[in-house]
Amino acid sequence: MNFVEPIRDRKRIAQIKNQLRGQGRYRDLLLFTVGINSALRISDLLRLRVHHFIDEHKHIRRRFAIKEEKRGKRQEVVINDSIREALGEYLAAYPVVTSDPDNYVFFSVKANNFREPIKRGQAWKFITGICADIGLRGNFGTHSLRKTWGYHARMSGVDLALIMYKLNHASLAYTKRYLGITDDELEEVVKRLNL
Repeated sequence: MNFVEPIRDRKRIAQIKNQLRGQGRYRDLLLFTVGINSALRISDLLRLRVHHFIDEHKHIRRRFAIKEEKRGKRQEVVINDSIREALGEYLAAYPVVTSDPDNYVFFSVKANNFREPIKRGQAWKFITGICADIGLRGNFGTHSLRKTWGYHARMSGVDLALIMYKLNHASLAYTKRYLGITDDELEEVVKRLNL
């Protein structure tokens, strides 16, 4: 697996969202937004269906849970304000998707087929393309969405143990490597504290 980077700059995240809105790509906007706000792997994102987001009364849920494909662990997703906003735009653009709660949220737009999700390769092409379009340099891919969540959680001061738990990692050492935390960086923290 190639190493991919998170999107570190919040301005670049806003730029991606604005470009997708301007292009009327509301499915891609929702995929991007859910990806960076949920910490789900792309395999789990692409399996999401309408019933995960919308209840039987056609109301947007506050949260939902899925069983991760890779590890088989339960993962809870909170529908925060960013996801709610992107979902509202998505539902306005694709109102017919809610006709069946088993329709895939990230469906093939070209085929207009709600019964089939887009493929991983198509999601990868979208992420790498949008990052290139706004001038991001580096190695970006579908896993960049999950890493973006981890990076911004860490930069917001979230405890590494909580990040490890959310990412369903087996060890703190793995989470440290995943987030790119180096021993030199930890040494600098200790030096700065100087209690």
